Amino acid sequence: MAVNSPAGARAAQPHGAASLAVEDLVAGYGDVLALDRVTISATAAGITAVLGANGAGKTTLLRAISGMVRPRRGRILLNGANQAGRSPEDMARAGITHVPEGHGVIAELTVEENLRLGMMSWPGMTSRRADRAAALAEAYERFRVLADRRRKLAASLSGGERQMLVIARALVARPRVLLLDEPSLGLAPRVMTQVMDMVMRLSKESGITTVLVEQNARAALAIADHGVVLNVGRVVAAADARTLAADVALRHHYLGF
Repeated sequence: MAVNSPAGARAAQPHGAASLAVEDLVAGYGDVLALDRVTISATAAGITAVLGANGAGKTTLLRAISGMVRPRRGRILLNGANQAGRSPEDMARAGITHVPEGHGVIAELTVEENLRLGMMSWPGMTSRRADRAAALAEAYERFRVLADRRRKLAASLSGGERQMLVIARALVARPRVLLLDEPSLGLAPRVMTQVMDMVMRLSKESGITTVLVEQNARAALAIADHGVVLNVGRVVAAADARTLAADVALRHHYLGF
């Protein structure tokens, strides 16, 4: 699963690096409180891993940041401006792109048609045809296997290729912040390693602020700059990734390794 480094990839991101912070965030579903006064900050142009057991609130955190869940309280700050309560469409236009759990391709569409969906958040969809062509060319240069399959249905792709496609589609949207929910879910160990390496390289090359939710804490901390551990909707630890990985008691109690 090769990921290439197109010339000018960093410059192609129109928004530049962004800071993201969540302050005193409360969110849930009906009577169920999933996030209880969560405060985190994401490393600008780096990877922040959000870790914890099932039910810790990781996915709800990403859904709140992307506007899919409306917070009951708190702030979501993008470069200092509060975005809390805005719609998913508004969040996308602000530069926040969410790749949800699962290989979320539209199987009935071709690879290229899936990639073109990433352009829907571009302002007014009025960009020149040359801009759209350039975005596709960059995606194909970075993900060569997708170039070879651009006319094939997404249903024909392997699990790893589908994950590559959803990440490529997210990058076509030209985000400032990329939210990745369990990108290694259901993948074979070898492919999972390739996906994690891809996420790390893309973050370094593009300058995008990445928030990575991942059940495999060991793999996530190996590529992250910063880490946050959630337990039952609350932050129980936040530090640089190496510090968290070296904390044996924390790992055993909350991260399972």
